[in-house]
Amino acid sequence: MKAVVTDKWILCPICGAKTRTQILDDTELKHFPLFCPKCKESFIINVKDHIVDYQSIARR
Repeated sequence: MKAVVTDKWILCPICGAKTRTQILDDTELKHFPLFCPKCKESFIINVKDHIVDYQSIARR
């Protein structure tokens, strides 16, 4: 699943809440563990050119 981030906060793909992770204009992430404090789920994401690719749900 892919999403384009227009502001600087990455959103959770399940509940849509803001996570505690911000990205800048030149941020690139590869295999980054993202945690949502609202729904308590973890994801592995890639970010390049403000496009967030949610790969899978991370194991706890």
